[in-house]
Amino acid sequence: MATACAHCPLHRSSLFLDHSPDDTRFMQQFKVGEMTIDPGTTLLMEGSNSPQLFTALRGMGLRYKTLADGRRQVLNLVFPGDFIGLQAGLMGEMGHSVQATSAMTLCVFDRAGFWSFFRSHPERAFDLTWLAAVEEHFMGEALTSMGQRTALGALAWAFVRIMQRGESIGLAKDGIMPLAYRQQDMADALGLSLVHTNKTLARLRSRQLANWHDGILSVPNLEKLADVAGMELESLPKRPLM
Repeated sequence: MATACAHCPLHRSSLFLDHSPDDTRFMQQFKVGEMTIDPGTTLLMEGSNSPQLFTALRGMGLRYKTLADGRRQVLNLVFPGDFIGLQAGLMGEMGHSVQATSAMTLCVFDRAGFWSFFRSHPERAFDLTWLAAVEEHFMGEALTSMGQRTALGALAWAFVRIMQRGESIGLAKDGIMPLAYRQQDMADALGLSLVHTNKTLARLRSRQLANWHDGILSVPNLEKLADVAGMELESLPKRPLM
């Protein structure tokens, strides 16, 4: 059975802002169901025009663009609580693809109700704007890592951000969290070769800064890893949950 919005497990997370009872009732009306997809399933395809919008309830995925020669650039990773399909909702088609890297459960929303959503709940429309701004900020951080950080610093930055997200939504405990991605996914996200990524992971492991093996990420000391990344360790801002 579909999860009622009033009982959404993501509401227990420290990452998300509280919903008012009115927000919860409206989101329940906006929600048309849930769907479960297998690892490797493409949820949205670049250039497609989906009639639905989604919130990741469980599982992980990634957003990516594919070049004409088949090479892939991972734009960012998808975690529980992320809103998916906003680009198609506003621009008519997706500018990137979205693929599941683990089994995923998604809340499904009817895009046809999108504009009434703006009219009746302007404060929630602001939330969507905020989410879009956060995506832009993340892209800026990612580009900085790709362009200015060493491979060691870039991978350290990625693991710090991932672990912070995992801790905030209850996926990480005592510096350990499941991470359903391949080394190739991380290489594509950071603009590194697979060989360079593998060697950099070995350096992090030998220095006991991070270990990623068999789908489990372990970070013994997040502050030390942040120092390697050359970043300030700040709490993630609370974000709206659609």
